[in-house]
Amino acid sequence: MGDVFKALADPTRRKILDELAERNGQTLFEICSRLATKHQLGSSRQAISQHLDVLEGTGLIETRRQGRYKFHYLNTGPLERIPDRWLKQRSMEAPMRIHLSSVFVDDQDKALRFYTEVLGFVKKTEIPLGEARWLTVVSPNDPNGTELVLEPDGHPAVKPFKEALVRDGIPFTSFAVDDVHNEFERLREHGVQFTQEPVEMGPVTTAVFDDTCGNLIQIAHQN
Repeated sequence: MGDVFKALADPTRRKILDELAERNGQTLFEICSRLATKHQLGSSRQAISQHLDVLEGTGLIETRRQGRYKFHYLNTGPLERIPDRWLKQRSMEAPMRIHLSSVFVDDQDKALRFYTEVLGFVKKTEIPLGEARWLTVVSPNDPNGTELVLEPDGHPAVKPFKEALVRDGIPFTSFAVDDVHNEFERLREHGVQFTQEPVEMGPVTTAVFDDTCGNLIQIAHQN
């Protein structure tokens, strides 16, 4: 039990556990980003990785690999005899909610310009992380709502996946608008290329456009 208390004595490790208690199953990239944005911690990825190794060594977190990514999960087992805040928080979890969504882009700068200057989103977060950035945008009408990550498509599996979707005319994701017809006209005036003009499809009307970053994006409204 002594190693558990020693691990918990470090404030950065406690914040890591707080973040995993709030949203379990994060990569090192996500943990570094949340620590920087929510706690203004400027620790390097190597330093955070070392903290994660200590926590894993005590059993306070567990890890699982999926491809080249390593996901970290809070394990309250070592805390069962300790009435601390993490165990209480997990016993009173709020219903699951969507915090982040992402779209793979071939150029983050180009994507940021398109998604803000053309589509009308606003930048929420931009944090340098090695060669890439943790870059998110949100709706200007809901700045604290779901963030869209403009994620680099550098993973070898991503580009063939994106190309297959485009080849088959399948949108990568869908955005809600008040009126698809009006948005279609507005975006077309900005030079946006549509692969599907507005079409009524039962309870919804949809259109599909090219986001210039290797994706087809659908817009939709309820009829």
